Amino acid sequence: MGRKGGSRHLKRKPAPKFWPIHRKELVWTIKPKPGSHRISNCIPLLLIIRDILGFAKSRKGAKTVISQGEVKVDGEIEREGGFPVGLMDVISIPALERAYRVLPSGKGLTLHPIDSEEAKFKLCRIENKRVVKGGNIQLNLHDGRCILVQVDDPKNPEKTLYRTLDVLKIGISEQEVIEHSNLAKGVPAIIFGGKNMGKHGSVVAFEKRSGQKRRNLLATIEDAEGTRFQTIVDLVFPLGHKKPWISLPEVH
Repeated sequence: MGRKGGSRHLKRKPAPKFWPIHRKELVWTIKPKPGSHRISNCIPLLLIIRDILGFAKSRKGAKTVISQGEVKVDGEIEREGGFPVGLMDVISIPALERAYRVLPSGKGLTLHPIDSEEAKFKLCRIENKRVVKGGNIQLNLHDGRCILVQVDDPKNPEKTLYRTLDVLKIGISEQEVIEHSNLAKGVPAIIFGGKNMGKHGSVVAFEKRSGQKRRNLLATIEDAEGTRFQTIVDLVFPLGHKKPWISLPEVH
């Protein structure tokens, strides 16, 4: 009888290209555990501690730092080196008073330093929603979590402000929705996939085509210098209302 389930190991060569590891120095690398982000869209926590932040020189040292509860992801202590850290996740190290947000860049995902106030919340995009028993709305977010929204009129549950691809500002401590922003013209947004990954600006136009799904429509984003970029709506992550709720790195 053959072995069941997927492989628990990962070679360095097929690992995502943006992981900061040497491809030919060793054969194996750590494989992310199943979680809220796919392997192609995440970085294992151990690689962040050892290879990106440099808080340890070896895998053993990084595992020791993590197992001692020194690192938090979205406000929760994580003790597993293979924990998948992905888009918009907040990594905090209380002992050093440091915090970082995972943002897209031209090479993949990167860690952007943030202050203590900004580390108190994260942004989540609504991937889809459904009506549950009682007429309330369940919002399914990009990081795997679900939020139940109480509606005023259960007989008309579709009449809600929340739409797919909108963004929620969620407090990390209480896990409550602080603010909500629609994906519309004029809102700040960042591209998290494709050749323009990591570029950000304001949404200026949507190219509508009959019979085409909203996710596949072309969106035009204009940066602070007036340069415009196009991508499909499915790769656009709104960041707030007129101004971004989060700080952003400079695009080179």
